[in-house]
Amino acid sequence: MKTPLAAAVFLLFSSFFLSFSNVNSVSADNDFSSTNQKQKQNPFTPKASLTRYWSNQITTKLPISPFILSKASPLDALTSVSFSKLASQNALSTHLPAFCSAAKLFCYPHSSPSLQEQRKDSDFATYQNQNFTNYGTGQVGLAASFKEYSESENEANDAFLRYSRSAEDNKEKFSEYAHAANLAVGNFKTYGTGATGGSGDFKSYHNGVNFENLEFTSYGDRSKGRANTFTSYVNSTNLGVEWFTSYGKNGNKANNEFVKYDEGVNLHDSNFTNYGESGIRSNESFKSYGFNGNEARNYFTSYGDRGESGIERFTSYGEKASIGQEAFKSYGKKSNGEKIDFASYGEFNRDNFTGYGEGAEGNSIGFKIYGEGETNFKSYAKKDVTFAKYNVSTTNEHNLVKKWVEPGKFFRESMLKKGSVMPMPDIRDKMPKRAFLPRWIVSKLPFSTDQISQLKQIFNAGDGSSMETIILDAIKECERAPSPGETKRCVGSAEDLIDFATSVLGRNAVVWTTENVSGSKKDVMIGTVKGMNGGKVTKSVSCHQSLYPYLLYYCHSVPKVRVYEADILDPNSKEKINHGVAICHLDTSSWSPTHGAFLALGSGPGQIEVCHWIFENDMTWTIAD
Repeated sequence: MKTPLAAAVFLLFSSFFLSFSNVNSVSADNDFSSTNQKQKQNPFTPKASLTRYWSNQITTKLPISPFILSKASPLDALTSVSFSKLASQNALSTHLPAFCSAAKLFCYPHSSPSLQEQRKDSDFATYQNQNFTNYGTGQVGLAASFKEYSESENEANDAFLRYSRSAEDNKEKFSEYAHAANLAVGNFKTYGTGATGGSGDFKSYHNGVNFENLEFTSYGDRSKGRANTFTSYVNSTNLGVEWFTSYGKNGNKANNEFVKYDEGVNLHDSNFTNYGESGIRSNESFKSYGFNGNEARNYFTSYGDRGESGIERFTSYGEKASIGQEAFKSYGKKSNGEKIDFASYGEFNRDNFTGYGEGAEGNSIGFKIYGEGETNFKSYAKKDVTFAKYNVSTTNEHNLVKKWVEPGKFFRESMLKKGSVMPMPDIRDKMPKRAFLPRWIVSKLPFSTDQISQLKQIFNAGDGSSMETIILDAIKECERAPSPGETKRCVGSAEDLIDFATSVLGRNAVVWTTENVSGSKKDVMIGTVKGMNGGKVTKSVSCHQSLYPYLLYYCHSVPKVRVYEADILDPNSKEKINHGVAICHLDTSSWSPTHGAFLALGSGPGQIEVCHWIFENDMTWTIAD
């Protein structure tokens, strides 16, 4: 409910704001107040309101936590009221760029309308953020080099529609596409479709990107007598959704090689539709898919299906990947006279390999290693198939597909002692920088799977887009029933965060987080350690970020925990480099047997306690000592 003064502010200024709020973007540093100084002094900003709310709800007499205050909405008084009015009218989508920028949200940019065409022999050194319709189509004997496309852009938002379609004896090289971009929204339609002879070399697509939504439609489809190489697709990227629709489909005597796909990615949703489908006498090689990935969901639909008289090799799928979800639907299905070899399929928490050589005739099919986990291998060929190892043990030191959990991500309580040396995981926050929305705005926005259509309209999330996936994943996790003994709530405003923490702990609550990220991915030494509540079992509320357009935390309280703060030292100099907060779960009886903690530490549910650090920008609350 608006206060009388807030309503007056809105009536006085909303017409002024709405007269120019249809601009495409607004700088987050350029607020609608006359100066930043005036905004800081204004008692009606979301930050000022939050400070008062903290003082009224928290009885520790401590000033508001700088950590909490840093996450408050940066909106000024005028814009927060104006956007609240737009939310009430379900009209935020009409001002989405201004809203996202001013409120510090995570939103995808709109596509550029620019189109370019290039048909002549040319070497491009750099090309930035355009929609490129045509390069080298129908050319004969073209030697082309395209070195950099949208490199190191903050927002790489582009489409490349055709590259060397129906060309003859061309030798093309494409070096980098959207390398090291922050937010990459890319669509590469076709590369070498229908080309005859020559070669195509695509070295790097979306490597080192932070957040992405990308699609690569086809590479080398319907090519004849052509050598195609794709060196790296999505390497060391952070968050995103991607589709690769086809590679070498309907090829004839093609030599196709895919070296690396999704290596070292974090929290990815990856879809690869088909590789070498219906090829004739082709030589197909896929070397590495999903190597060293973290919590990725990989869906590989088909490899070499309906191929004829060719050679199909898949070297490694999911090697050294941490727990993820996998679906590999078919390999060599309904092929004829093929030589098929699958060297290694990784271990995953949940995987589904649907068909291997099913319906094939006259093939030589070998599968060397199929990993351990909750596996489901269905409908493979009943003859001419050899399995060297199936569901191999994780204790086998020669197992190439052993599950991998980052060292130091989980540890035992006994490690939290002065002088202990242990690996520190990468505790850096890899989420996009966002802020809470004021409660008076977030309370007007839908937040349920039943309201997904409204949410997609508000945040410009198209069907099948990564933004739709992001929104749905977050909401489904928030709607999930709590685990035994768990109390949970998702919060999108700082006021809701405070309310949930105090509802569990009372108003005498304190918030804790790890001081900085020093020591990440290195060995550290533990200095002075202090247990909250005298080191006894205590109540706590832990809050972890969820990926969502505005800052959203999944907060929960679980029984039987101990919380510690500890100085973190450089093991060589013994100097303090950080001050960490760790939580130890004493009751793990309801955890899955395949939880990463048990993979890292051994044992199983209910048999050991498990500790972990509070990562950057996550937090835990306890009762003040």
